[in-house]
Amino acid sequence: MTNKATAGSNYLNGATGDWEVVIGLEVHAQVASKAKLFSGASTTFGAEPNSNVSLVDAAMPGMLPVINAECVAQAVRTGLGLKAQIHNRSIFDRKNYFYPDLPQGYQISQFKNPIVGEGKIEIDVDGTTKTIGIERLHLEQDAGKSIHDQHPDYSYVDLNRSGVALMEIVSRPDLRSAKEAQAYVTKLRSILRYLGTCDGDMEKGNMRADVNVSVRKPGAELGTRCEIKNVNSIRFIGQAVEYEARRQIDIIEDGGKIHQETRLFDNAKGETRAMRSKEEAHDYRYFPDPDLLPLEFSQAFVDGLKKGLPELPDEKKARFVKEFGLSAYDANVLVAEKERADYFETHLRLVAGKAEPKAVANWLINEVLGRINKEGLSLETAKVKPEANAAIIAMIANGTISGKGAKDVFAIAWDTGRAPVEIVETEGMKQVTDMGAIEKAVDAIIAANPDKVEQAKLKPSMLGWFVGQAMKQSGGKANPQQVNDMLKAKLGV
Repeated sequence: MTNKATAGSNYLNGATGDWEVVIGLEVHAQVASKAKLFSGASTTFGAEPNSNVSLVDAAMPGMLPVINAECVAQAVRTGLGLKAQIHNRSIFDRKNYFYPDLPQGYQISQFKNPIVGEGKIEIDVDGTTKTIGIERLHLEQDAGKSIHDQHPDYSYVDLNRSGVALMEIVSRPDLRSAKEAQAYVTKLRSILRYLGTCDGDMEKGNMRADVNVSVRKPGAELGTRCEIKNVNSIRFIGQAVEYEARRQIDIIEDGGKIHQETRLFDNAKGETRAMRSKEEAHDYRYFPDPDLLPLEFSQAFVDGLKKGLPELPDEKKARFVKEFGLSAYDANVLVAEKERADYFETHLRLVAGKAEPKAVANWLINEVLGRINKEGLSLETAKVKPEANAAIIAMIANGTISGKGAKDVFAIAWDTGRAPVEIVETEGMKQVTDMGAIEKAVDAIIAANPDKVEQAKLKPSMLGWFVGQAMKQSGGKANPQQVNDMLKAKLGV
C-alpha cells in the first residue's frame, strides 16, 4: 500500500489523483445494567462459561422475553445525551440468521421503528470542530460467544453474553478520515461514560464498532462500501480505516471493482480480510417479534430522565472556558474523561483563593497526567494525591518555589510519599527572594561575559542565556521572573 495522506486534508493520494474516504460507524455499546435485556440473568463479566444464562437466553421452548425497564431508561438517557429524537413508541423485530452462538435462530433487535432517532455529536480534530450526524440508536440483544481454540476437534459455545442488552448507535457517513473516526468513537465513549449508560470498556467487548468504509473521487457518487466487523480498539479503528481505504483505491486504480462484503481486521498484521458477502436487510427477513408488544412510554418519563442528566462534556468544556478562562485545548483535555474533569474541580476547591484555575490546569495536564500516562496508572492510583498537588500549586503561586523546583518536589513526593511542604523545608528548596544576593550574582555574570552582553543588546533572545546562568548559580532557587526583569533593566533590552 503506497498511498499517502495529503498534508492538511482528508484526501488520500492515488496514482490517478486524490481520493476521498467516506466512513460510517455502527457502534455496539453494552448497556450498563445488572440484568439482561429480556431476562433477569446477570451481566457480570468474567463468570464461568454458561453460568449467567436463563431459560430465555438459552431459547428453551415456551420461554417468553420480558423487557428490562432499566435498559429502556438507559437507551433514552443516551438518546438525550446525543441530542437525538426520542420515539415514545418503538417496535422490536426478529433478525433471522443461524449461528451456533445464537440459540433462538434469530436476534431480537429493532429495524424500522427504533427507540431513538436522529441526533448529533461534535468532534474536535486538529483544532477544527465538526458535527457528525447520528442516524439512530436501537436496542438489541447480544449473541453468545463461539470458542474455537480450546480443542483441535471441537468448538465451544459460551452463552453468558447471550441476551445482554446492546445499544447500536449508527452514525451518518459523515466521517472523512481515520482521525475523525477515532475522534468520534472517543467522544461517543466519553458521553456514554458521563451518562453512566455504558462503561466503554473495549477490552471486555463492552463497546465495539463495525466500520463501514468506501472511497470516491471528491464530489462523486458514494462508492461501494465494505464493513469491517467488531473492531474493539480506537487505535485499531484508525488502522482498519487506513488499510481498507488504501486497499480499495489500489483495486479501483488497477481496473478492479469493489464488492460489498463483510471483512475482519487482523490487528497482528494490521490488515483487513474478507469474511463473507455483505448481507442486506432483506437477507435477515425482519418481522415484528410476536412475543413482544410495541414499546411505549410517556413524555413525562422522558422529561424525568432528562432532568436527571449530568453535565456532559461539551457543556462542561464551555463552562471551563467561560468560568475559569481555560483555553479550548486545555478544557478539551480535562473534560475528555469525567474522572479527569472531577479531579480538576477537586483541585480548584483545594486551592481556592491561592492559585488561578489556569495554573491548576497546567499543573494537572503537564505534570500529573504526564506522569500517570508514563507509568500506566490512573488518577485514582496516582502516587501524589490531590491535597499534595494543591500544596505544590499553592507554593508556586505564592513564590515559595519556582516552576522547576515544583517539578523536583513533585518527583520526590511521588517516589517517597512525603508531604510537599516538608520536602521544601527539609531539602532547602525555597526560592531565593533576597534581591541583593540575586543582583550580586547577576552583576558577576555580566562582568564575566562582556561579549555576550553586546550580543544580547543586539539580539534580546540572548537574555535567556543570562537567566540560565543566574539560575544555575542560585541552584535553581532564584525567581526566574525577577532575574529576567533585573537583566532587562541592567542590559537595557
